Amino acid sequence: MAIALKSTELLDPDFIRRLERLDIVSRKVFMGRMKGERRSKRKGQSVEFADYRNYVVGDDLRFLDWNVYGRLERLFIKLFFEEEDLHVSVLVDMSRSMDFGEPSKSLYARRVAAAIAYVGLVKYNRVTLCAFGDRFGPELAGVRGRHRTARVLDYLANLPCDGEGSLEDACRQFALRHPQRGVVVLLSDFLDKGGFEEGLRYLIGRRYDLYAIQLLSPQEIRPEIGGDLRLRDVEDGDLAEITVNRALLARYKRNLNAYCSRLKEFCTRRDANYLFAGTDVPFDELVLTFLRRRGLLR
Repeated sequence: MAIALKSTELLDPDFIRRLERLDIVSRKVFMGRMKGERRSKRKGQSVEFADYRNYVVGDDLRFLDWNVYGRLERLFIKLFFEEEDLHVSVLVDMSRSMDFGEPSKSLYARRVAAAIAYVGLVKYNRVTLCAFGDRFGPELAGVRGRHRTARVLDYLANLPCDGEGSLEDACRQFALRHPQRGVVVLLSDFLDKGGFEEGLRYLIGRRYDLYAIQLLSPQEIRPEIGGDLRLRDVEDGDLAEITVNRALLARYKRNLNAYCSRLKEFCTRRDANYLFAGTDVPFDELVLTFLRRRGLLR
């Protein structure tokens, strides 16, 4: 089902001004194709002086510091910080299960994606957005600069929320299409009958700086239902007839907590970040507080 939104429903002007002060942080060193506004730990030939080291045969003589030689009569090479761009990718689950809850998981995911993408654009990172549902895509790849903000918001506002979805297939295709290292944020409920392990292995195998953000609605975390029910899977149509009582709800909550804990452990043991959020948590709080605590933003 297509959900028509206005771009202002994703980011309002007041929140945009608060995002202006943020930057996306990578825990790792990445090699970009262009020199951007990000200072890497790799020594290069940029304009900002970093350090000295002793001259060795074969070094470029242009970087000898003759002033130091005049004082110490020793040859030193000047080192500089090299500026690199950072690849920032956001994968948004738009399968039919995301079109559920109050607030809707799909709307919440698009708002978080918009905020992360905007910070990346303002800091002149290379931003890629990709949705997946019944198929991989559509994709908006490699956009840069504040002037691309309207294009990014229009892309997110017009994403259809439909299809059964396959986390494994989406992650595999993304990893094949984007081999360069960078920050990857995956927004999903991770409620995939095929499991999450194989899909995440594709992303972890590429050595991305990965953030897996699991979004669930309050109705999924704390369901308030009871009696004899006939439930239908919104993605594949499977039916189940159940009698909901206190014991069954307690079992459901235990199973959900165990599933989320398994996802968290899987990510943590493989040096990926995991964050859980209910959609009743204000999304600006998620961005400005929790993502900063986890180190994605500063």
